[in-house]
Amino acid sequence: MNFTSLVAYLFRWTGFGLLIGLLAGTASAFFLFALEWATQTRESHLWLIALLPIGGFLIGWTYYKYAESSVKGNNLLLEELYQSKSPIPLRMTPLVLFGTIGTHLFGGSAGREGTAVQMGGSLADQLTKWFKLSHEERRLVIIAGVAAGFASVFGTPLAGAIFALEWMLSRKFRWRSLYPAFFTGYIAHLVCANLWGIGHTHYSIPEVPGFTLINFLWIIPAGIAFGFSGRLFAQTTHFFTHQFSKWVSYPPLRPVIGGLVIAIIVWFSDSTTYIGLGVPRIVEAFEQPLPWYDWLVKTGMTGFTLGAGFKGGEVTPLFFTGATLGNALSTWIPLPLALLAGMGFVGVFSGATNTPMACTVMGMELFGYESGLYLAIACFIAYVFSGKSSVYGSQNLEQKIHIYPKKRYFSLDRWFKK
Repeated sequence: MNFTSLVAYLFRWTGFGLLIGLLAGTASAFFLFALEWATQTRESHLWLIALLPIGGFLIGWTYYKYAESSVKGNNLLLEELYQSKSPIPLRMTPLVLFGTIGTHLFGGSAGREGTAVQMGGSLADQLTKWFKLSHEERRLVIIAGVAAGFASVFGTPLAGAIFALEWMLSRKFRWRSLYPAFFTGYIAHLVCANLWGIGHTHYSIPEVPGFTLINFLWIIPAGIAFGFSGRLFAQTTHFFTHQFSKWVSYPPLRPVIGGLVIAIIVWFSDSTTYIGLGVPRIVEAFEQPLPWYDWLVKTGMTGFTLGAGFKGGEVTPLFFTGATLGNALSTWIPLPLALLAGMGFVGVFSGATNTPMACTVMGMELFGYESGLYLAIACFIAYVFSGKSSVYGSQNLEQKIHIYPKKRYFSLDRWFKK
């Protein structure tokens, strides 16, 4: 690339980055504000949980009637990146936005990353309608949109860019995608946090021990546990999705049945700990011992919610699962409780999404760089031991390092097939 081409490239993607960052950052700001409102309203009026089946029907019917290809969610972004069939519909943004708010308002267990990423990707891809973009430029636009959505919803601009690049990597890395991803992610973060004043949850790891051989050896079993947990989370979601599709042919009815089951569980357990985002419980995981089964219950509740057809992301429930699993492991592993919770927070995320670099950087942005080595090792081990599994069915895993043979022994679908 000569100097003139470089200047043109920077000028073009600075303009696109500003536009995409403004759109995605604003969308994330509104989403986070609305999500906080939905959570507070539900917790103040617990009777709303009884309406979860009705809310589920409204969400399911709306998607059945109007979503078309948008029903694929994050997988549509991956498919368009790999195959580039047609522009991502703009309708994806309002559908996933209000679908997720409804899920949280009435008590489903879901996250927010999927919503922000889908909004960022769909808003960014509208540029293909407004400008004459080549196939390669469209790829960069989608990557920039994903980076913007992730960075703004979590307040982690570096991790947002790396997540988009790592998650959407297909065989060959293209250096041209670096600037759009990092610049757009940073702009979206500034728009959400500074322009609109939306804050993010703060976590703390007050004690990080010196890195020794003994401590390194203790990271290994923890990382393996996080990898298995990530795999279990992904396969639980796929399992329930398959079962609902198999036994309930009318899509709007699936979240009605799922919502009824969840409402009954919450009623009899008399606890709202495992619905919604679960951020308060995540914060507690860094501060005090919790019941050992928290991570397992959240895995089941989220997999069931998303499998039934409710909308939302997987990442915050993965944070919940990882932080509480790390908290539980502190009983046997002699590392500080908060450090294990932080390692699990990003480790399970790494295993379920196959993005160890993004998860490591995210952990350092959230918890501080002092814990970086522990986080990096835990994320890589979890990534390896999670096998060829992902919460995103369309993710390209051909090049993934894994330890499993082709025959799968750890598969819920295999166990329950008959």
